[in-house]
Parts: sequence; C-alpha cells; structure tokens
Amino acid sequence: MNFKQLHTNKLANSVIYGWNQLCSRPVYLMLMIVVPLFSTFFFLDFMNEGLPKKLPSAIVDQDNTPVSRTVTRNLDASELVDINYKLNTYAEAMVLAKQGKIYGFFMIPRNFQSDAEAGRHTTITYYTNMAYFVPGTLSYKSFKTTAVSTKGVISSASLIEAGVSKSLVSNMVQPVVTQIHPLGNPWANYSIYLSNSFLPGLLELIIFQITAFSILQEIKRGTSVKWLHVSGNSIIRAVAGKLIPQFFIFAIVGLCMQGIIYGFWHFPLKGSVWAMAGAMIMLVLSSQAFALAVVSIIPNLRFALSILSLFGILAFSIAGFSFPCEDMYGPIAIFSYLMPVRHYFLIYINVALNGYPVYYVRWQYVAMLMFTLAPLAFMWKLKKESANPVYIP
Repeated sequence: MNFKQLHTNKLANSVIYGWNQLCSRPVYLMLMIVVPLFSTFFFLDFMNEGLPKKLPSAIVDQDNTPVSRTVTRNLDASELVDINYKLNTYAEAMVLAKQGKIYGFFMIPRNFQSDAEAGRHTTITYYTNMAYFVPGTLSYKSFKTTAVSTKGVISSASLIEAGVSKSLVSNMVQPVVTQIHPLGNPWANYSIYLSNSFLPGLLELIIFQITAFSILQEIKRGTSVKWLHVSGNSIIRAVAGKLIPQFFIFAIVGLCMQGIIYGFWHFPLKGSVWAMAGAMIMLVLSSQAFALAVVSIIPNLRFALSILSLFGILAFSIAGFSFPCEDMYGPIAIFSYLMPVRHYFLIYINVALNGYPVYYVRWQYVAMLMFTLAPLAFMWKLKKESANPVYIP
C-alpha cells in the first residue's frame, strides 16, 4: 500500500467514524434535517400574506358630515386597515388602543367640513401604536395617505363650488403625478425579505451547534484519543471525518430550503439559480469553519456552545437584516462582516432580488471562502486538548 492510499484509507476510516457517531444519536439528524425544513414551511406559511392586512382600527368622527363619511369609506377601503370601531370620543379610542384591540385610530374634529370649506384652519389627527412596529407603521402609512387625499377632496369641492371646471380642478389639486417604482422587492412583501434572512440565519445557528457538539463531545467523554487514532493522529483528518458527513446533510437541507422558497413558494429569483446554490454551499462551509475556529480556540463544550449561541443570535441583529450596517456603530458594523450569514444575505439581495451578475458579489464568495482557512491557525490547540483530554465542566 503506497503513501497516498494509506492516507486515503485513514480519511475514509475517519469519515466512517464520524458518520457512525452522527447516526448514533437520532437527535442529531432531527436537528439537522427536520428543524430547518419544518421552520421553512412554518415561517413561509406563517407570513404567507407578506404583510399584515386589514389591521383593526377605529375612526372618531365628531363631524358626521358627507366629507367625514367619505373619509371613513376611503379609509375602510384600504387594504391595510379595517375600521372595526366607529367612536365618538378620543377617550373611547384610547381605551381600545391600550387594550390592544386596535393598532390606531383616525380622528375627524367637529366642524371639519364647514371650517375647511370656509378656508379656516382645521386639523385631522391620527394615532398609531408604534409599540407594534410593523402594524403601527402600516397603519400610519394608510392614515397618512387618507389624510393627504382628504385635503384634495376638500380643495376639489371648494373649487368646483366656486365654478372652476373639473378638468382644471384636477390639474390644480394634483399638478404633479407621482410614479413609484420599488426596486428589488416591488411587492413590498415582508416575507420575501425576512424569510430569506431569518431561515439562513437559523441554519447557520444549527450548524454552529452541531459542529461544536460533535467535536467537543469527544473531549468531554474522553474518547478524543481514539478519535485521533482512527484518523492516524491527524487533527485535520479527524475534523474532516466529522464535518464531511455533516456538510453533505446541511448542504442538501440548505438546497431543499432554497427549492421550497424559490420553487414551491415562487419567491423572486432574478439572478442565477446556480449563484444562490453556490452561496448556500459556501454558507454551510463557512459556518462550519467559523464554529471549528471557535472550538479550536475554546475547546470546552459548554463555553464554546455558549459563545457560538451568542454569535448565532447576534447575527439576526447585526447582519444587516433589519438595520443597515452602514448606520451601525463602527466596530459593530465591522463585526457584522465576521458573520457568514451577512455575506449570504448580501448575495441574496444583489443576485436574487436585484438580478446582478455573480461578478458583482464576487467578494462575498471570497469572504466566505476565507472563513474556511481561519481554523487552520488554531487547530494545533484542538489537537493538543484532544490528545490529552481533560474535561472542565
């Protein structure tokens, strides 16, 4: 047997050892396969509408005139809010808002129509519960649109009553026609944005946990010496034996998640399907490498799992999903680029939503590739701990 065959056999033995360890605990496979796929169907179905619609709202009409009733009908016709309550006082509306029965209310004061038609100052007031940010923001948007259109209704009625022709009134009330073209996500669908950031982040977190637990349990149980022996005393082969079976499972699961998102739910994919598949594979590799670097630096099961859990959870906040990294505090913005899922998210935005060519996001692929090299600088410490296992609770 030559040198190359000897090393190949040792790697094969290490992979077989890693696969047997993986299969010895069904909870591993459930966490790796069932949880990500179940979460994919759950969140996509949970956010099927894309945005919450027909949010319960109220109107306080203290004027009770044709104009105020027109405002009520226009507001109720909005797809974002649903006028469930027609009230008489501000106090009644505030009680419902504090009870959580409505997300906002629109208030029309007394003498609104007569004051507006006479040219006297009058005020439309609307309140939204921004403690619930998404429904509060949507209610605010709908109320504001109605308030602006109400100004046009009043102005049009006054001008027509003064004898101005309807065609001229239209040009006077709305001299500029506004055209809005949302880019990337023209449907303004919250699910298209959030699901494709949350689900890869969840997969990254699971990869962190499985990678750390599968390696450091050997030190915890005192079997790391046998683990190294199976691989010919090579920490690289030993780690490869653990991670190769996991990589194939996670890669298949990740690609299935993409298949569900783009194939079954028909989320937009303007760019190359191969670019997104490659991004998912690189996400799996870079997440494994990130976890491997952490467990090599901190070869203690509890401590490493705690650190990786912290990083995985922080990724949801600092990876740029909900708040732009450019507006974060400097060190935090830099730290966000140390999360593999941040680079996947940038590829998703630019390739899937904006339809840019792969060349535009080449540095994101390079960054994720660099993650795979990082553990090499610290694996000597993992080998040292594995050769002389001392478990510290």
